[in-house]
Amino acid sequence: MTYSMLLPRSFGRNDKGIKKEKMDKIKEKEKKSEEDLGLKEVHTVWGPVEADVIKSFLESNGISCLLRGKVVQSVHPFSADGLGEIKIFVSKKDFALAKKLLKNK
Repeated sequence: MTYSMLLPRSFGRNDKGIKKEKMDKIKEKEKKSEEDLGLKEVHTVWGPVEADVIKSFLESNGISCLLRGKVVQSVHPFSADGLGEIKIFVSKKDFALAKKLLKNK
C-alpha cells in the first residue's frame, strides 16, 4: 500500500475534483475572453432579481449589459457561499457612464 492510497480522493482538489492549477487557468481564460469582447465589470450583486433590476435600469439609459453568474439561477437558485453572485458587464466605452448612473441611483 502506498501513501497516496491512504489519502482521500479529494486531497489537493476543490469540491468538484478539479485541481487548483486548472481552476486558475479557467479563471485566466474567462478574464481574457472578457477583455477580448471589450467588456468591463461594472457591478456585482447577490441574486437574479437585483441583477435584472440593474440590467433594466442600465438598458433604459441606453447601455447594453451582460449578466454572468457561477450557476444557472433558474435551475439552482442559491445565494450561499458565493453561488448567487452575478457580475454585470458593460462595454468599456459605456463603463464610466454606467458607474456614474449606478452611483447616483
